[in-house]
Amino acid sequence: MKTYTRIISSILIILAIAVTLLTVYFKEYANKPLSKNEMEMKLVIEPGMNFKQITQKLADLGVVNESLPWHVFGRMSGASNSIKAGEYTIRGNLSPVQLLNKLIKGDTIQFSLTVVEGWTFDQLWDAVLNHEKIKQTATSKQELLEELDITQHPEGWFYPDTYFFPANTTNVDFFKRAHEHMKNVLDEEWSARTENTPLQTPEEVLTLASIIEKETSVEEERSMVAAVFVTRLKRDMRLQTDPTVIYGLGDAYDGNIRRKDLREDTPYNTYVHKGLPPTPIALPSRASINAALHPADSEVIFFVSKGDGTHHFSKTYEEHRDAVVKYQLGGNKSKYKANHAIQ
Repeated sequence: MKTYTRIISSILIILAIAVTLLTVYFKEYANKPLSKNEMEMKLVIEPGMNFKQITQKLADLGVVNESLPWHVFGRMSGASNSIKAGEYTIRGNLSPVQLLNKLIKGDTIQFSLTVVEGWTFDQLWDAVLNHEKIKQTATSKQELLEELDITQHPEGWFYPDTYFFPANTTNVDFFKRAHEHMKNVLDEEWSARTENTPLQTPEEVLTLASIIEKETSVEEERSMVAAVFVTRLKRDMRLQTDPTVIYGLGDAYDGNIRRKDLREDTPYNTYVHKGLPPTPIALPSRASINAALHPADSEVIFFVSKGDGTHHFSKTYEEHRDAVVKYQLGGNKSKYKANHAIQ
């Protein structure tokens, strides 16, 4: 019995020494660079990849020279099951602790896509579709809208901004972020609206903002453009804005608006129909949304391009006619025709 006890005691002592030595070894190993390689390398961890496969990838890159200690350390630390998939930039001179922390945090390479103010939904769809780092899980526009639970026309409902994301972000997730961003911006601006606005709903704000966005890119002009359209709405006048006509023509638009186009009876033709078109016509910025709700304190009802990106605004038809002659007809009054004017 004493012999058995001595054997057990010896084994326990040996185990204790072994554990102590392993603890000392892995404590030192945990904070020592894995290699001397300071070059940046790309590590791609696919969804569902196990720790053994990740270790092999690191070995193939030359980051992990000794696979066994790394593998044991990862298992012992409990971190091996918490690594996130994605694309990483790593260096061989990271310590095991630093590398594991990076992989656990999901500190992946971030890619970007800039959604441009004034884009249409179709342009946004194409940009997302052609981004090599976005995974296309919704294969049609209809499927996407069902995934996002969007029942209205999607035009205008995605906020223009630059978005950063890891590789293999799904198109559904990307559109969801842009949609939620737009809803938040619209809610914030709607809650701070002026009392006398003729716009009845946030949807109407989005529609008017999209027209403003297409009419001018000059920041200080947005509120004046808004004033023209708000005044026209209050006076029950037709908006008569070319961007809505162009949107209504769709693929039939060839870059030029003709007199017959202004008479084309589409739901978006604001030369034919009074009030706002049925939906937005583009993705508006916050500046255009704000302008729609806070137009300039002016009763201007006309504007015409000056040919340099800016516009001349008028309160009367006569002033507007003179501006058309000056800025668009080279001062030749004989060329003036009624169809040049917005009435």
